[in-house]
Amino acid sequence: MTGNILRKIIVVLIIIAPLISYIGCKKQAKCGCGKDVQLTLTTTSAYIYFNDTHSLLYFQTVGDLISTYNFCNPSDIIPKLVDVKSGDILQVSGHAYWDCNYVYQTSNSVYQSSSRVYDVQVTDLSVDLYGKNKPASGTPLDSPNTKN
Repeated sequence: MTGNILRKIIVVLIIIAPLISYIGCKKQAKCGCGKDVQLTLTTTSAYIYFNDTHSLLYFQTVGDLISTYNFCNPSDIIPKLVDVKSGDILQVSGHAYWDCNYVYQTSNSVYQSSSRVYDVQVTDLSVDLYGKNKPASGTPLDSPNTKN
């Protein structure tokens, strides 16, 4: 008799225990510019890439060439790229957020990718001439007047 009651209690616990231990879904980070900050970049060396019309504008950090950072504010950055060639290394500061397309694609995929895509609200952009930070719109990287 007691064994029968004990088995019933165990069966009920097996059914109810997962329901009790379930704490709900964890909050997913919001994507897009101005949402949840994922990274803060402070004078991070990065390869800046853009085309002639500046319709394509992104960068990759020197230590992480598989992650891509798209600009949230390209209209603020384009005037600073006057003397810079695509592929040059600049110092970038700002806040990075998840890119929405990246979040949607990875949430629907079984495979997790090591490459990440961020949107970045750039607050500062400068040329690093051997440790001498200059405004990006000031001195061109390949200027003949630049002294080492």
